[in-house]
This record gives sequence, C-alpha cells and structure tokens, in this order.
Amino acid sequence: SWEPIAPLPSAPGQCTSFFLTNDQSQRQMNELSRKDVTIALSLVNMVLGLFSIFCSFCKKSRCASWMLLVSFLLDMAVRAMTRSLNICSKLGAELNDIAVFTTFGLASALLLGVDGPLNAFLAIIYVLAASFRLCFYSAGIPLTYRGLPCPYASCVLASTSLLTKGNTFILSCVASLMILFMIDQSYYPRDEILESEKWKKMVYLGGIIMLLLCPFSLTAFYCLMWSLSYIFFPDVLWGKTACLRLQHRRN
Repeated sequence: SWEPIAPLPSAPGQCTSFFLTNDQSQRQMNELSRKDVTIALSLVNMVLGLFSIFCSFCKKSRCASWMLLVSFLLDMAVRAMTRSLNICSKLGAELNDIAVFTTFGLASALLLGVDGPLNAFLAIIYVLAASFRLCFYSAGIPLTYRGLPCPYASCVLASTSLLTKGNTFILSCVASLMILFMIDQSYYPRDEILESEKWKKMVYLGGIIMLLLCPFSLTAFYCLMWSLSYIFFPDVLWGKTACLRLQHRRN
C-alpha cells in the first residue's frame, strides 16, 4: 500500500534566519540606493563644472559663473546627505574629489580667461592652489577645515564675475586673494549648514530661491556676502555650533 512520505524536519530557526537574511538584503539595497544618489549628484556637479569650462572657452562668462553658483549649492547638499545618511564609499569619495577639482578648481580658474600670459599664469596658480587645498582636506581636528574650502573661493570668484561683468583686472585681484586664503592653512569651521541652526538653513534656502527666481546681479551679491561672511567671520557666525559639538564630544 502507498504511504505518504513524511515531510523532512526543518532545522530550528531556519524560517527566522530566512527573514533575517531578507531584512539584511533590504538594508543593503537601501544603502546602495543612497550611495547611488550621492554618486549621481557628484556626477551632476562634475558635469556642471565641465559645462562651465565649455562656456568659458566660448566667452560666455555669465553662464559659466551661474553654473558654478549652482555647483556651490549642490556640493553642500551632497556633503550633507553623505554625513546624515552615514554613507562612505571609496568610489563616492574619489568621484567627489574629481568633481570638486573639476568644478571649483579648473572651471573657476578659467573665469580669469586665458587670453594673455598673465591671466593664463594666474589661472594655473589657482588650479595648483586648489589642488594643494584638496591634499590638506583633513585638518586633523574634528569639525574643521584647513585652508579656505575651494567651493567658497569659487563662489566668491563667480559672484565677482557676475557683478563686474567679467572684469579681468578685478577678477585677477580677487583670485589672488582666494589663492592666499586657500594655501594659508588657517582653520575654518565645517559648514554643516543643512544640519545646523534654522537661520543657516534659511540662508541656504534663500540661495536656491535667489538662484532660480532673481536676477543674476542680485543672486551674485547674495552669494558673495554669504561667502565673505564665512571667510572673514568664520568663528563668530559659522563656527558656534561646531565649537559646541566639539566640546560635547570631549565631555
């Protein structure tokens, strides 16, 4: 007579481990998707820098400067997402470094123009200073940068270009000053604007609104005042939260 085959005994906890594996896979998928978002934003930042370079070669300094201001705001968003989501990948870090060098180093230097030997020489010095600054990105002190961050120097240069309609002499003077700030190795607070006080978030939101809705001159003046306040009053205006966090970590 035919007898049904008894089911094989399952190991204890086998079903539980299966669901745990599914949960782990879901978390890994979410982490990968977050990394993909930050990598995509870094790519967009780099593409904006390449377009800015193209506009500079085509003598369209206004368009080139506008793209650098967009990259300035986008770079802050990328860094905020990386910190808040605790995303750290070798590919993302390397891609972000390339994007920063392309946009805030090379593209910003080309705003000076390469028509004459002096402008070309100053543009080369600016690129070298930005590279030097990136090499010393890690200050060794929590919540601080060593040397003026390249995005702020680029923002000052792009804003000045828009306000002066690409005046070569003024741009050369401003670029020389930014070079000194980048290689000075002074300490600047980490600008965690999107993770800080509400007024700093409003400053960032104001930059986006100005960039999208306001004339170039007004937007350039807003971004210039924002960057200069960080350069000349880093601790008074922008470093209070960083100092408090550093003291809290030490305690």
